[in-house]
Amino acid sequence: MRPLKIAVLIPCYNEEVAIGKVVRNFRDALPEATIYVYDNNSRDRTASVAAQAGAIVRQETQQGKGHVVRRMFRDIDADYYIMVDGDDTYEADLAPEMLRTAMSGPFDLVNYIRRETEDAAYRGGHRFGNLMLTGVVRKIFGNRVKDMLSGYKVFSRRFVKSFPALSAGFDIETELTIHALELSMPISHVEGPYRGRPEGSESKLNTYRDGWRILKLIMKLIRHERPMFFFGCVSMLLTFIALVLIEPVFVTYVETGLVPRLPTAILSVSLVIVASLSLMTGMILDTVSRGRREMRMLAYLQYLPFDATDVVEESDVVKRFN
Repeated sequence: MRPLKIAVLIPCYNEEVAIGKVVRNFRDALPEATIYVYDNNSRDRTASVAAQAGAIVRQETQQGKGHVVRRMFRDIDADYYIMVDGDDTYEADLAPEMLRTAMSGPFDLVNYIRRETEDAAYRGGHRFGNLMLTGVVRKIFGNRVKDMLSGYKVFSRRFVKSFPALSAGFDIETELTIHALELSMPISHVEGPYRGRPEGSESKLNTYRDGWRILKLIMKLIRHERPMFFFGCVSMLLTFIALVLIEPVFVTYVETGLVPRLPTAILSVSLVIVASLSLMTGMILDTVSRGRREMRMLAYLQYLPFDATDVVEESDVVKRFN
């Protein structure tokens, strides 16, 4: 029997207005948890306010949420990790329920589905962008995750220690989701309110810039994780263009026995050759991708699933599982 180790991870950049309340709310909701605030070069008093509220404050000098998440996951050892934005838009009181859900599976990822309670909760374009990007990922990688860009999640130790964390910015949310889907991890959801930022607090998101960055990451991950699909689509497109171009040339050849548009014929043949090379590339990279996935799975399997019987019975969060 040992103490349950719960870590609340809060990546922060210029959140002086909200971070004190966020830390206090999670201390009240999870008294047994250790709360870490990782300050990402804030120009205000974020670090000092978080420390005064009772958090352990650490610094990450490389700018971007992806760098912060990578550092948090490397530095901290726990049974379960709760990651939440420091802008006071999520409900801390639901953290125990999310933890109980994670332990009941056990689930490696519990995602918070946002339910708007204020008109100002989403900025213009964010709602549509979230639906579109989540829909793309669900269509290609699997439909087991909802509200992919939610900043409130619970992770198991197996998830955190097998996650490669390659992204630098807000596209880290997409990478987290695809990691769970690619390794077929058990996933669950908890729905809760999502409110607007407190007065005086400003969002760091840019609807179009970050949306474009996330879309590029999705395309990159499709190329890396689904190379046969990606290069197969390229091959099909090139083959279709080649057939459209060669069709009048072929008809003319059948009717007259001549090939008057030789450059078009050469271009069509070249496109077919490139299409064939693209298809072969997809086949080769599909084998490489499978090897990378197997390596991540081996890293994931190094850690045993959570067992509530291993922790002390005094923990309010796991009492029902002992």
